[in-house]
Amino acid sequence: MSPLMIALVLFVLMLAMMALRVPIAVAMFIAGALGYLWMAGPSPLLNHLKTYAYARFSSYDLSVIPLFLLMGQFATQGGLSRALFKFAAALLGGYRGGLAMAAVGACAAFGSVCGSSVATAATIGSVALPEMRRHGYSGRLATATVAAGGTLGILIPPSVVLVVYAILTEQNIAKLFAAAFVPGIIAMIGYMIAIAIYVRVVPGQAPESDVVSRAELWSSAVGVWPVAAIFFVVFGGIYGGVFTPTEGASIGAASTFLTAVVRRELSIEKFKLSFYATAQASAMIFMIFLGADMLNSALALTQAPNQLAATVGALGWPPLAIVGAILVFYVLLGCVMDELSMILLTIPIFFPLIMALDFGLKPDETAIWFGILVLMVVEIGLIAPPVGLNVYVVNGMDKRTPIAESYRGVVPFLITDFIRTTLLLLFPAITLYLVRLMN
Repeated sequence: MSPLMIALVLFVLMLAMMALRVPIAVAMFIAGALGYLWMAGPSPLLNHLKTYAYARFSSYDLSVIPLFLLMGQFATQGGLSRALFKFAAALLGGYRGGLAMAAVGACAAFGSVCGSSVATAATIGSVALPEMRRHGYSGRLATATVAAGGTLGILIPPSVVLVVYAILTEQNIAKLFAAAFVPGIIAMIGYMIAIAIYVRVVPGQAPESDVVSRAELWSSAVGVWPVAAIFFVVFGGIYGGVFTPTEGASIGAASTFLTAVVRRELSIEKFKLSFYATAQASAMIFMIFLGADMLNSALALTQAPNQLAATVGALGWPPLAIVGAILVFYVLLGCVMDELSMILLTIPIFFPLIMALDFGLKPDETAIWFGILVLMVVEIGLIAPPVGLNVYVVNGMDKRTPIAESYRGVVPFLITDFIRTTLLLLFPAITLYLVRLMN
């Protein structure tokens, strides 16, 4: 059996176990262990199992993940989401569909201290959904807006997905965060434009505008200054060379904790819940790391990544066409897998292939550009049917709206996603603008 065929068998076995509701980490681990046993035998497998977990978890860079997750939990439990939505609603309420636009803006701002898509959607949704429904927004538009806006949680730095990508590809986390800023802002603006067009083309989805006084605007602005301060301290320090991303994450977590305490929002129970939720999410991520590492070790024995690169090179396709095909594969894979599992499983396979192609960029620029493209299509998978994890989470918060209505509502946002991804694919300079300013 050829190496590519063995790799395909392992991949199908993993998907079959996932279809039987085996946890993703366990499915990847079992498929990888069986593949390693098949290729190398029992003794090499046992020797590998003795060392590979320590080799992964002894990495200092991994500590940035629970720190950013804790920062997001303190922001969630500290009530910062309400202040952000209130300010965004006051700022944009004068436009038709303004509350929906405000939800998108609040998601982008909350994402700057959270780093998780689902957490952003759930947190902002708990505040924005009742307000939008009270003002006469349709369930379709309200749920779809929050689900799509939640994806900004992994587009606007800090992003846990980008941290994982940086660790896997040995890239600079600060540069990846910088590269994500412009695409993240483009995503936010694109979503707002989609809302503005949608509420005018499809009647009955949103009421007329709600004009807010200047006094209310200034009053609501007072509540968001802590978020802005934390953002500038953390990322200003990182890009100014004052501290590393890991140190920045710890400072961000401490600053968010102090903000929540000063606002008198963080009770003892919420404090405990922040740590429990962080531990739970970190454990899930690290278990997926272990499963993906086991499967990737088996795939490395098959030499499938090298054979794949040779096969693709023999096709003679233009480099951009190859990247486009990989992105389409990610969209399809997003129908059955979560974003972290996709990154951990596929990057060790696709990254060497991409780095062997000539895009007219420096090697580190190619790595950063591809990472942002992957982030874009992973974000599409979070709202695209038939799964769309964000859609499920947000729809579950609004029992009156059928899931089919929420899926119809995300279509305009998916259109903007595909337009933005195409622009970033054809024009890498958009992604690399801030990165090049740092050099």
